[in-house]
Amino acid sequence: MRKNFALIGASGYIAPRHMKAMRETKNQLIVALDPYDGIGVMDSHFPQADFFTQMEQFDTFVDQFNRQDRLDYLSICSPNYLHASHIRYGLQHGMDVICEKPLVLNPSEIDALRVIEKETGHKVYTILQLRLHKSIIALKERITKELQANPHKVYDIDLTYLTSRGKWYFTSWKGDPAKSGGIASNIGVHFYDMLRWIFGEVEESVVHLKTPDCNAGSFKLKYANVRWFLSVQYGYIPQEVREAGQRTYRSIMINGEEIEFSGGFTDLHTRSYEEILVGNGFGLEEAYGSISTVSTIRNLEPIGLQGSYHPFCPKVLS
Repeated sequence: MRKNFALIGASGYIAPRHMKAMRETKNQLIVALDPYDGIGVMDSHFPQADFFTQMEQFDTFVDQFNRQDRLDYLSICSPNYLHASHIRYGLQHGMDVICEKPLVLNPSEIDALRVIEKETGHKVYTILQLRLHKSIIALKERITKELQANPHKVYDIDLTYLTSRGKWYFTSWKGDPAKSGGIASNIGVHFYDMLRWIFGEVEESVVHLKTPDCNAGSFKLKYANVRWFLSVQYGYIPQEVREAGQRTYRSIMINGEEIEFSGGFTDLHTRSYEEILVGNGFGLEEAYGSISTVSTIRNLEPIGLQGSYHPFCPKVLS
């Protein structure tokens, strides 16, 4: 049965993936909201959807529509710092909610949303697409078998994620840690979730470097020691990658072995929607651990190049 969707945050980078997922799961976008009105991308997906730039107009439409029909889901692609309030809005207006990562900025907000879920009877889902990536699923199955054979095994992991951003990034809300949560929240949260999902809970966390364009640190998981490096600075991308004309570099090394997962990302939002629509999506409980991890990172003071730091760290200080 076709579901009716509302969307908050239609103009950003990630919104078209949500629209595509709605369309490919044969559902309907009824109304969208965004303060920016250049939303021509909607023509490729739902040209008949109503659109508003003011929350008051959107709210009036939602109330009127729900008197005659029903909006089933609210999809949220707004700036990170608005997620919690927009999730509350969806739940309190009778919708289940699908929110882009990071779900919220702090674990206390998840605690508050649990209460509203219970009060309204509606559910919050988030996008943790790496849990649906075929290569990552295969890795989890492999690690699970290895740990069953040797429960005391501990892996050494280097996580590197570089995704180049221009000067606009630091002027936008994404460059403001109070709004985005900082680099770890903005670009790292799904990688932390994936590592926790496979290797267990975070037992200890250290931050080595924290600059406007880079975060680096390490943490101890139940079954792994992880060194991580995240940046939006093009200059930190390896030379051979830049020479190939690429502006993004992602790498996970496990005990010296490169884990290949560079492809297979294009359909993961659709896969996420498919799972959510049959009741198998990732909710508040699944999101809690990674939100707690990035919240801790945000509040830790960097210690510099001490202990076991990621091999890219000297690039920042050179």
